[in-house]
Amino acid sequence: MQTICGIDLGTQSCKLVIYDYEKKSIIAQSQAPVDIIAHNDGTREQKTEWYDAVVKTCFDKIENDVKKTIAAIGVSGQQHGFVPLDAKGKPVYNIKLWCDTSTTDECEELTKAVGGEKKLIAKAGLPMRPGYTAPKILWLKKHKPTAFAKLRHILLPHNYINFLLTGEYWAEYGDASGTALFDVRERKWSSAVCKHISPDLEKYLPPLTHSDKTAGKVSKAAAELYGIKEGVLVSSGGGDNMMSAIGTGAVRDGFLTMSLGTSGTLFGFSKKPVIDPTGNLAAFCSSSGGWLPLLCTMNCTVASEEFRKLMQLDVKAFDAEANKAPIGADGIVILPFFNGERTPNLPNGRASINGITAANFKRENLARAALESAIFGMRIGLDGFKALGFKPKEIRLTGGGSKSQLWQNIAANVMNLPVRIPIGSEAAAMGSAIQALWCLQRNTHWEGKKSSIEELTDEHVALGATIKPDKKIAGLYNKAYAVYSQYLETLSPLYE
Repeated sequence: MQTICGIDLGTQSCKLVIYDYEKKSIIAQSQAPVDIIAHNDGTREQKTEWYDAVVKTCFDKIENDVKKTIAAIGVSGQQHGFVPLDAKGKPVYNIKLWCDTSTTDECEELTKAVGGEKKLIAKAGLPMRPGYTAPKILWLKKHKPTAFAKLRHILLPHNYINFLLTGEYWAEYGDASGTALFDVRERKWSSAVCKHISPDLEKYLPPLTHSDKTAGKVSKAAAELYGIKEGVLVSSGGGDNMMSAIGTGAVRDGFLTMSLGTSGTLFGFSKKPVIDPTGNLAAFCSSSGGWLPLLCTMNCTVASEEFRKLMQLDVKAFDAEANKAPIGADGIVILPFFNGERTPNLPNGRASINGITAANFKRENLARAALESAIFGMRIGLDGFKALGFKPKEIRLTGGGSKSQLWQNIAANVMNLPVRIPIGSEAAAMGSAIQALWCLQRNTHWEGKKSSIEELTDEHVALGATIKPDKKIAGLYNKAYAVYSQYLETLSPLYE
């Protein structure tokens, strides 16, 4: 028996799956938590030794006989995190994460240096935002000059796990495109942006590899440490959103994936670059050979989680409460910016409850408004996709929130698109495993058919029933979304 392994390094945990691609079943899986350093100034950081530990813990939880069947490994990682290493591959400082918002000054400085946001989008396809990697590097240069002087390798979290496995430094187009140091049209590092941070910066960035190529093979040291075979192929891997696109089958034009987690994302495959002049949609590359325009909000399930805690309800009871309320929550609108916000760009954003009257101030309306706010945030992205000529056909819904039947129905009707739920909750880990299989077929003496990534997702991504929008309900949600948009437009200037 041969298997493939998918690793997903998230913000809060590392997950590992072993997939038997012949029987089409996950035969083993494990996970381990990851801590986070948080400060009131927006700092959100982790340490490389924590990553070292969780990868080993995940492998240690898998039986040795199963680990010996692994023929290829694919790695997914949280996007944008800045892993700064010295010449020997040792950390010079902590890893600054995607959710770190302490770099707003550096964003302004870089935007001004390049000549403004329009020129920045023209050069690299992205505006400068606190979530991206570039301002984090400038922050290190300004605030930790001794550490910056030792910097010789700049990696993203998934690149770092590949480095632990292989001892080699590589990046691939998908994750690299989320650094704001990358020219998404030309698919190469952007000298025009890098030079404004440091004249030597481009030397510290890893070489780029294609999505179906390898990032090396498991080293002797890694094989001994993790209990896996030396020489096992490691695929290029990618960011968690790129891997989730593969793991949900969104590898064809028109198919969108919506992830409902602490942060929310909406992204879809495109055969050509999709550059949003407003900057709301990130012009990323995919990790399957094309591009992956993406909307990210920092507050997706956050509002429902906070209101659940306040009401002392579990998920099932909270959904039941929300189901009592009418569409549009009887006029109550929640702007869910508990953590600032990335899209729209409101790093100083605050949450608010709007439209309260003596008649509608009820638990069920607050509960429903919390759920609706997450999908209204996604609707901003859908409108952007359509404005740029993207023709959406179907949404694949994933993340913790996708388990809620009420949220599934709200998503189908707010977006007015059919929604399908992948069977299996580990979309990013499964996507990295499928990419590893793709890589294995293309980079070894594979016996049999060498499938395309589209054929592989058709074969290995199982989908549940389709949830279709209701024309009447979708119309009501258009009106509710218009009210949400009015509150957003009116209050946004307070948080810029």
